Amino acid sequence: MRDTFVKTLIEIAKKDRNVHLITGDLGFGVLKPYWEELPEQFTNAGIAEQNMTGIAAGMAREGKIVFTYSIGNFPTLRCLEQIRNDCAYHNANVKVVCVGGGFVYGSLGMSHHATEDLSIMRALPDVTVLAPGDLTEAEEATKAIYNQPGTCYLRLGRGGEKQIHENINKFQIGKAININKGNRIAIFSTGAIFDEVIEASEMLNKKGYNPELYTFPTVKPIDRETIVNCSKRFDLIVTVEEHNIVGGFGSAISEVIAESHSVKSRVLRIGIDDKYSSIVGSQKYLREVYGMSAMAITQKVIESLGEV
Repeated sequence: MRDTFVKTLIEIAKKDRNVHLITGDLGFGVLKPYWEELPEQFTNAGIAEQNMTGIAAGMAREGKIVFTYSIGNFPTLRCLEQIRNDCAYHNANVKVVCVGGGFVYGSLGMSHHATEDLSIMRALPDVTVLAPGDLTEAEEATKAIYNQPGTCYLRLGRGGEKQIHENINKFQIGKAININKGNRIAIFSTGAIFDEVIEASEMLNKKGYNPELYTFPTVKPIDRETIVNCSKRFDLIVTVEEHNIVGGFGSAISEVIAESHSVKSRVLRIGIDDKYSSIVGSQKYLREVYGMSAMAITQKVIESLGEV
């Protein structure tokens, strides 16, 4: 996803000299094509994310469209005050980009596990939050936040994600994307964990279930229309996120359903059960440990239907 983001941003920035990219002293192998082609539109702020974000806010107030770039929690939690006070409050045209959502950097330990970012960023007024599920969504999301006025957050995987879409017709911020039709169960997913959801869906099919699948590239604003519609049609809505279940994607879905009338769905939220990971390991391993693997998703869905 990060390569797709950089490639897309280069094409955007070549057409718009107001686009500027600031890195927090990393991503050099990935960002090299950008700074070689557009050296006047690139800044390395050093390992100083608070300064990076403050500089971005100032440049945005002077008419620039500024992308800040770092890994895991560094472009979000470390500089949260600057995002809130300098960017969002002033509706500054700053696009915060995190590479490595969830357990992508699982082997580097808890400090590098980005597992609360969605909930914290979506709690900030006037911040648009996106978490694409594959390379095509990452490309469309990059274009979308460039065109979206104000402060945005883009949560990316790192690389190796499965391709879901050949192309996307009319990608829109705030709209979910239907992958297939089904019955009884609707599975909603955001971000790169859709890899596991696809595999879980195949396992459920073999057991006689036919879940309807959606990706939600946008966490805020959430697609209320699709959620309400599904809550009236399905017995069970399952939300899957590589993130704490408190305050994030599953909570956003639950808030909509709780305020709706005539719903019939129960909600099953799958994610990290409100804890920090004290374990290190690969992303795949940590997904298994914290119950977000394809097998765990399959078992939880069947258990929730009461058909074990």
